[in-house]
Amino acid sequence: MDDELRERVEREAEKHALLNAVKYESDADVGAVMGPLMGENPDFRPHGDEIPGVVGGVVARVNDLSTEAKRDRLEDLAPEELAEIEAEDEGDEHDLPDLPNVGDYDEVRMRAAPNPNGPWHIGHARMPAVIGTYKERYDGSFVVRFDDTDPETKRPDLEAYDAILEDIDYLGFEPDEVIVASDRLETYYEHARELIDAGGAYTCSCSGETFSDLKNSGEACPHREKAAETVREEFEAMVDGAYESGEMVLRVRTDIEHKNPALRDWVAFRMIDTPHPREEASEYRCWPMLDFQSGVDDHLTGVTHIIRGIDLQDSAKRQRFVYDYFDWEYPEVIHWGHVQVDAYDVKLSTSTLKAKIEAGELDGWDDPRAPTLKSLRRRGIRGEAVVDALIGLGTSTSNVDLSMSSIYAANRELVDDDAERYFLVRDGERFDVEGGPDAGHPPLHPDHEERGERTVPATGGVVLEPEDVPAAGERVWLKGYACVRREARGDATGDGDADALVATGDDIDVVRDGDVDVVHWAPAEDNIDVRMRTPDGDVTGVAEPDFAETAVDDVVQFERIGFARVDDHAPEESVTYWTHP
Repeated sequence: MDDELRERVEREAEKHALLNAVKYESDADVGAVMGPLMGENPDFRPHGDEIPGVVGGVVARVNDLSTEAKRDRLEDLAPEELAEIEAEDEGDEHDLPDLPNVGDYDEVRMRAAPNPNGPWHIGHARMPAVIGTYKERYDGSFVVRFDDTDPETKRPDLEAYDAILEDIDYLGFEPDEVIVASDRLETYYEHARELIDAGGAYTCSCSGETFSDLKNSGEACPHREKAAETVREEFEAMVDGAYESGEMVLRVRTDIEHKNPALRDWVAFRMIDTPHPREEASEYRCWPMLDFQSGVDDHLTGVTHIIRGIDLQDSAKRQRFVYDYFDWEYPEVIHWGHVQVDAYDVKLSTSTLKAKIEAGELDGWDDPRAPTLKSLRRRGIRGEAVVDALIGLGTSTSNVDLSMSSIYAANRELVDDDAERYFLVRDGERFDVEGGPDAGHPPLHPDHEERGERTVPATGGVVLEPEDVPAAGERVWLKGYACVRREARGDATGDGDADALVATGDDIDVVRDGDVDVVHWAPAEDNIDVRMRTPDGDVTGVAEPDFAETAVDDVVQFERIGFARVDDHAPEESVTYWTHP
């Protein structure tokens, strides 16, 4: 590669590195620069073997600039493209559509209705994020109702009630009302009695298979025309626990010839022998099905707008039969698609996560490998960032993909300004340092000189990450310290002293000119052992001594590695949780 071409490559690489860094408000990434660089400059392709090395040096120089300096430099090089980024930032509100017919209601009132079978995974957070945002927009109300009326197949977890409320608090919202459905059995019984009196329900002792055959053929159940008095007596026997599981149900009378078999005379109450785990509800054996319980509660709590999955469209249709019997007005309904989350090998399923925890495959609900809100919180990701990313998905009926990078980008904006910088070296190679100062003094934060500097000792030698170790005779810039050259001290047989890093006396211009890469480092002695827990497994290394002064819960940035939350400082090692790049 001749000098003219090299200069072009460096100029174009600098522009794309700055675009990458400014757009995502983070360090530039070589891989992210290479794509557009080679795409816009096809004449670079014959030199593909040489260009990554040039780009790497440019990216290192760009990443050494402060945020403000990066933006200023991009304004010099590509003002139009900077303006496009700023316009995207201003218009990228990811706002939710207006709720339908809000003018018809004195107050917008919405509910989240979790099944308390475990703490929430990321997908669960979409509902409170959207409801909480609508509440703020319309000055409305946010109801949390625990739908815990299935003590057998979706058995509640006693710890989950508080855990879910903690997750909602983490997201930044406070419910106006909290309701537990298993406290309200008598209310559901009273409405069932009213429904029976209105001719809207009947007791049925058909087996599930028998009724299914009748339903699918559009034939009426033989119990459908029972006298109301008999239905009431048999329902009271259900309430008293006189029947065993599967022996008797109460059905809502709909249209036995309805074109959708799922809507034909659906079950409102059934018998369950398994006691509810909550002591207050443990004596009950007659339990409402979710569509009945939820429909009654939505009316009684004044819910005006319901958001539910597109797969639950039949729920609204079933409930409308009950609403028609009671002459109630059905709430507005918004259906949306499912949310899928990338970056995790673990399925978004509470039961799957619980099984992995019980099997010892995950350490708990806050394991960094778990796609849970507790995990994100422990990693130092703020609830506001999760909400921002989820709001960006809108309320489309299509299934949507949530990229963790959108959560990371939102969180980076929240934590970057406060996150002090430190060095962490993984799998370090040790070198003596000669001819330089006793210590390096990199800034605690590149954008805040007033916060001061760290002191990183070098007298006992330094450690570098393997990929940063220069070849014999080559130079690197130890960030915050000096330019050093690796000098070979051994012979061909390996005898003799180990190689050393010798200060060259070069000034920072060698970095600005692209002649020397900037690398992070740590003291070989007087360092801090660090374990960083990540979604891909634990990473160990050593950090500079000043890192020991950080406080638990602080989010720091390990330079060139990423952000991490400080979890613990123990005598044997400090533990951090990786936050994001």
